Amino acid sequence: MKNICLFLFFVMLCDVSFSQSVNFADPDSILIGNKKLPKVLLVGSWHFNYPGLDAHQIKEENRINIFTEKRQKELQELLDYISIFKPTKIAVEGGRNSGYIIRRYERWKSGESSLGASEVDQVAIRLMDRFNLDTLYGVDAYPLILELNDNRDSTLPKGYIDDILDKHYFGGDDEMSKKYSEFYNYSDKMKLENTLLDNFLYLNSDKNLDRDFGSYISAGFFKSDDYEGVDALSMFWVNRNLRIFRNIQNIDYNDDDRILVLFGAGHISILKFFFECSPEFELIDFTRLKEFKP
Repeated sequence: MKNICLFLFFVMLCDVSFSQSVNFADPDSILIGNKKLPKVLLVGSWHFNYPGLDAHQIKEENRINIFTEKRQKELQELLDYISIFKPTKIAVEGGRNSGYIIRRYERWKSGESSLGASEVDQVAIRLMDRFNLDTLYGVDAYPLILELNDNRDSTLPKGYIDDILDKHYFGGDDEMSKKYSEFYNYSDKMKLENTLLDNFLYLNSDKNLDRDFGSYISAGFFKSDDYEGVDALSMFWVNRNLRIFRNIQNIDYNDDDRILVLFGAGHISILKFFFECSPEFELIDFTRLKEFKP
């Protein structure tokens, strides 16, 4: 017994000694060094104008009217919070030809028309005005699977892409899909009971973002018997967000820029992963903005 104890002690001592003798460099000491990086703030939102394009449809009675006096006051609180970041560039969920958004901004500034209900109008355009920015960057993208479908030869027999598109690859009647539906309905009701800022802090918390992406890989068609669900997700959702990330990379930015990215909350978890992995940007935590020093 004594010999066994001595042996285990020796093994532990060797393990500690080895771990102390191996000093690996922080990867960023090589990949970044002392280089200053542009800062990125990801802000996930629900669509204030409820266009009905998302997989989860919010019931009429659970929708927030952004134009009420109460919500407009809360909107100022939200804008003040995001303004801590002092954005120098703003990227939004819109087409790359963002001229139509700029025209909307110009008509609003001239008093010709009011802003719409969307988060682009109520948040991005108002911040653009607050910080005297001259443009917004539309960085949304069309996913590969739809691009392939649009460009296919219609005279040929249907193939694998058509088979995937014919199925409902988001949501389902399985147990996990039902749980997510319950969770989303709960979140919708909670939005009514909380301020806009509190809702945004919750939406953009790490746990909520992780679980939100979990709906794509834990439920519904993703768990098809073969790889159809996997292929659909990778060619549609993952590909769309990779293209969005690439569009953001293509913005004409410099090391001093602070880039605000405003998108539907479903995009944020995967975009967050891309930015966390990239040595080209410094990602700022939305929930800890009060600690941020521009």
